[in-house]
This record gives sequence, C-alpha cells and structure tokens, in this order.
Amino acid sequence: MAAVDVPVALLGYGTVGSAVDRLLREQAADIERATGHRLRVVKALVRDPERDRGDGAPPTTTDFAEIRDDPEVAVVAEVMGGLDPAGEYVLELLRAGKPVVTANKQLVARRGDELFAAAAGGGVQLRFEASVCAAIPVIKVLREALVVTHVHRVLGIVNGTTNFVLTEMEGGATYDEALAEAQRLGYAEADPTEDVSGLDSAAKMAILATVAFGSRVTPDDVACEGLERIELADVEAARELDMVVRLVGSATLIDGQVDVRVRPALVDRRHPLAAIEGAFNAVSLQGDAIREITLEGPGAGGIETASAVVADLIAVVGTTGTGFLQNDACWRELPRLPEGEVASPFYVRIEVADRPGVLALVALRLAAKEISVARLVQRPGEGSATLHIVTHEAPAGRLRDALDEIDALDETRAPASALAVISDRGVAELGWR
Repeated sequence: MAAVDVPVALLGYGTVGSAVDRLLREQAADIERATGHRLRVVKALVRDPERDRGDGAPPTTTDFAEIRDDPEVAVVAEVMGGLDPAGEYVLELLRAGKPVVTANKQLVARRGDELFAAAAGGGVQLRFEASVCAAIPVIKVLREALVVTHVHRVLGIVNGTTNFVLTEMEGGATYDEALAEAQRLGYAEADPTEDVSGLDSAAKMAILATVAFGSRVTPDDVACEGLERIELADVEAARELDMVVRLVGSATLIDGQVDVRVRPALVDRRHPLAAIEGAFNAVSLQGDAIREITLEGPGAGGIETASAVVADLIAVVGTTGTGFLQNDACWRELPRLPEGEVASPFYVRIEVADRPGVLALVALRLAAKEISVARLVQRPGEGSATLHIVTHEAPAGRLRDALDEIDALDETRAPASALAVISDRGVAELGWR
C-alpha cells in the first residue's frame, strides 16, 4: 500500500527545528513502516533566508502567511520559542484548522487556555510533549495512559542545569564553580537566571499540574524558590542525613485544593529522585490506582527535544479525525491550598552564638509552634555554631512563624533557612527517633 504523504511546516529552524527535519528524513522508512505515513518538512519559517543551512534543508520563508495559508501543509511544529510572535502564530494556525505541535513551555504554561480554545474551535489538536521534559514522555503518560487514574501528586526534577549544579556541589564544588562548569559544558546559558531562579521549572510544573489535575495552573500560581540560598553546608548536612539536595517541583491535590511549588529540598537517598544526577530529569507520578511511577531521562538538548516533537507529529497524524486529545485537559476550577497549610518534614539551618542555653532558646520557639525535632546536628565555628535540624511533619506557616521568632533572638547570627524533606519513609525508619 502506498504511503500517505504528510507535508509538515516548521516555525523556526534552529537547533531543535533542524534536528526535527533531520530525524524525519533519517527515520522516514521506520515512520512509514510503523504508521503508513511519510512525514516531510516542506517549508520552514526563518528570520534570515540567506543563511546556509546545509544540504537537504527545506525551502524557507520569512512570511508566516505562506505557511498558514498553504492548503498542502497538514501539520505545523512550532520550535521558535518565546511568547511573541510565536503565540499569535500558533493561534492563527489552530483557528485556520491546522494541528500544531509545540516545544514552547512558556507559551503553553501562560496561554494554554487561549490555545486550547482555538484548537477546539478549529477542530484540531495541540500537542506539547517537548515543552516539559524533552524526551521523557510524561505528558503522553498523563493524558493517555493515566487518563482515568486519579493522580494526586507530581514530583519532578525538571531542570537539568540546576540538577547538574547541585550534583557538582555534592562533589565539593562551590555554587559559582559548579555553575561555571555547567556554562562551559553548554548546560547553562550565559545568563542562567531562568534556570537557577526556578522560573524554568515553574513553567514546566504549571503544565504538569494543569494536565494532572484538570484545572488551569499558570506560572504565576507556582510558589518558586531557586538555588540562591543553597550553601555547601546544606549539601554536607544532607550527606550526613543520608540525603541529597535537589531542586524539586511538586504539584499536590489535597482535599480538592491545589498546591504547586518549586524549591530546593532534601531528598532521602532511597527516594527515586535522589538517584537523578547531572543534567538529567525525572518525574514521579502518584495516584490511587498506580501508587507511584517514575519516568527519567535527558530533559534537554536539541535531538532529545526534537524526538519528542517528532513523536507528537506522528501522534497527530495517527489520530486526526478521531477527536482523540482534541479537547482541553482542563474541565474544572480548583482553589489553591493556602501557603501556610502546606505540611512537610523540614530541614532547618540556623547560625547562632556558641554559648550555653542557645539551643534551649531555639527548641522552645519550635515547641511553642508545636514543631517537633526529629534530629539535630551541631557544627561549631569561630564563636558561633550552625544547627542543622530536621523536624517532624509540620505546616509551613507554623514553621515560618517559629523561624521569625528565632531570627529575632540576639543569639541568632544569620536568618534561618528551611528546606522541605522528601521521603517515603517515616522518621522512625530513617533512624531519627
């Protein structure tokens, strides 16, 4: 049987776009054998049409209308990035009845409601696997394999740059040294702010929460804290507690309320996320029927992202006309869980004067807020001491109130810092009781 020809257009032909084109050409026989379709890039929207893009590159244009209005173009992949003009381009394509695949996390996270409304109006699909963890098919698993499963928690290491930095710090590097090495290897941009501040992870967690819970979550709904306050002392304390420091995104559904956040956390070495090192990503999904599923792999890179884009292109072609995944993932509006009610065990670092009675002052402030200490490690300094404390589970608001009072003590040398603890074991199993 003759293969069905599927003309594909690209918005952008940089690292990811050229990799998509190359994969479609190099794997054409495999795709045709599996699907009966031959996908080929027939046009790419670029800024500079005179640039040499090598042998086999498709025809290029600077006029978006040539792609939007071309009746032969069956599906479009947006790989240009940014909110503008990419957002308007995608909306116009969907309204014109052309299905779109995108790798643009900020676009999906911030304008997903508009995009899905346009897709529904145009009767076409919008797919966005590559917007979260590149080659890790977590969106596909959530939207398809787990469509009738009550997923109530998503935990993820969704930024390779920060995970590389923290892994290097475990080896003894300072934060600045680790970040410089990440930049040298190409894992971090010259301006790494979006990564190390947690903003990149926040956009990805907003998408994951939206799909998992069926309620729109935007990056503005995500409580976000980056690596700025992490010190080698935290990494060393984690090692002594049989844990590692990771930048973890969490999305939790509790009694019909949603909490989504990105923050550094101490992760128990027996937890699946603790084993993720270097520039890799992982996402753990917890639900009533599945208990826990963890997906891991490379979460960035041109060829890795391109592989997810190609998988989505094939999925669109294979389900066109069926209505499958044509609808918005959001079917309800869920309220946010008040910030102070988020409960967790916590690791707390406090620098205090090294003299008798100070530890008792700290313990009294914690006890007054009904916060119980599970473990304490004290490290002496020159005229001061650093207290590394692990608490039993407590609401974040009560802990913050206690730390505010501790910070106000004359004996406190620097503001206290707190990190959530992630573990599937209780404190008794950890040997802290």
